[in-house]
Amino acid sequence: MPTRLFFGAGSVKRLAKVRLPQGTGLIITGGTSTTKLGYVAKVADTLAEAGHPTMVYNKVQPNPTIEGVRECAALCREQNIAFVVGLGGGSSIDTAKAVAIMATNDGDWWDYIHGGTGGGKRMVNAGLPIVAIPTTAGTGTEADPFTVITNGEEKIGGGGEKCFPTISIVDPDFMMTVPPHLTAYQGFDAFFHAAEGYLAKTASPMSDMFALQAITLIGKSLATAVKNGGNADARADVALANTLAGFVETLSSCSGEHAIEHALSAFHPDLPHGAGLIMLSKAYWSRFKDTSADRLQAIAHALGRADGDFLAALAELQQACGVDKLRLSDYGVKPEDAGELADNAASTMGALFRVDPRTLSREEIMDIITESI
Repeated sequence: MPTRLFFGAGSVKRLAKVRLPQGTGLIITGGTSTTKLGYVAKVADTLAEAGHPTMVYNKVQPNPTIEGVRECAALCREQNIAFVVGLGGGSSIDTAKAVAIMATNDGDWWDYIHGGTGGGKRMVNAGLPIVAIPTTAGTGTEADPFTVITNGEEKIGGGGEKCFPTISIVDPDFMMTVPPHLTAYQGFDAFFHAAEGYLAKTASPMSDMFALQAITLIGKSLATAVKNGGNADARADVALANTLAGFVETLSSCSGEHAIEHALSAFHPDLPHGAGLIMLSKAYWSRFKDTSADRLQAIAHALGRADGDFLAALAELQQACGVDKLRLSDYGVKPEDAGELADNAASTMGALFRVDPRTLSREEIMDIITESI
């Protein structure tokens, strides 16, 4: 991984010492929390110490859109931006990655997407340098070369080597105020990145090492971080687990569970990604209890379940985090939608189904959705 990564409380201060191109940086963020909590100002002030003026783009949506990428990339070109800073959750950092590429390459981001209606082209030029500063612990995008952008009813992961951050700063101090329900959703996203990467056919001894350590940290500290967000040790554990799970995404792959959820949140943009994964999890993972029994047992042990019962361990962690009652029906998903959602998942993110331990049929994918409603 070519990214220079700094981890730990107060590590954002390292921005004043790192090497970045001379010129103006663009801080890419979303909503109001990063501004109200002073994170934008802190990053801008730290960069100013190193002689870097900054501008701010603050229109990133929770499920970032192609329209936002186009607007922000145009701003980069107009203002001759030298580097970008993704500050916030995965949406902000994913947008920053796509914008960095489109600031230096011709065409549209969707030209470089493989899947759905994407153009399937290869990126020619290196993008602008990317600084990733997560304020949530869920996506692991600070440690992988991928980005997920929504275009209409297609939510597709893209990227490649040119989308690795140049510098990533994982400062748990920036995560202390995340509300309990979002801490849970994001923590489970990190958990499933690690667990899916461990389950996938692409797993290797290296990815397994990071996956099991990430799962262990989540089993140890996620529920504590949800119940007591001010617990600095628990926040640091979950932040580290998230970054380790990002390594797993780089070395292995997410699996079909993520493909299904991307379809769901493409059609239902108000559905938080991590919540969608939680809702699908029992139905999805039960499909592999026989074909991948040893792997599921190892995940259960990493979560602290002595008898190796993965589905029980998963249910216990969801109960401990207060997310065991979530259903897709809460977000308007209906049984009659299952076929269209299954087809969308297969057409946009079908590659993820190919790394599942066994092939899921269209009917099984539909059943996973309906059982989660």
